[in-house]
Parts: sequence; C-alpha cells; structure tokens
Amino acid sequence: MTVKTLSLPCPTCKKIVQMTPQFPYRPFCSQRCKLIDLGEWANENHRIEGEAVEEEPWTHDEE
Repeated sequence: MTVKTLSLPCPTCKKIVQMTPQFPYRPFCSQRCKLIDLGEWANENHRIEGEAVEEEPWTHDEE
C-alpha cells in the first residue's frame, strides 16, 4: 500500500511544503514566512471580503 503525502506551496514564498510533522509551521515553510503573513494581515494588506462593519459597534440603550 502506498501512502501519499499532501504537498502545497508556502503561501508566502511558494516553496513546497509537505503536510507532515517535519514541517511544524505548515502550511508555511518556516516561522519567518508565517510571521511575514501575519504582518500582512495586521497591516490590512489581506482582507476577507464581506459587508462593511458598522462604524459604531457598541450602542448604549437608555432605559
């Protein structure tokens, strides 16, 4: 029986990463690529499409 290992390109640098314990930062190839991606999200360079969030998320109801 042959076992196939899933391999994908690193989202940051496109290096091939196998989905095995030998690649602890999967789907990234390294901690560096993982942190670069996190920085892109933090700088809002990556976004998930959707409806705009309301400007004032908290309301104060007076009784």
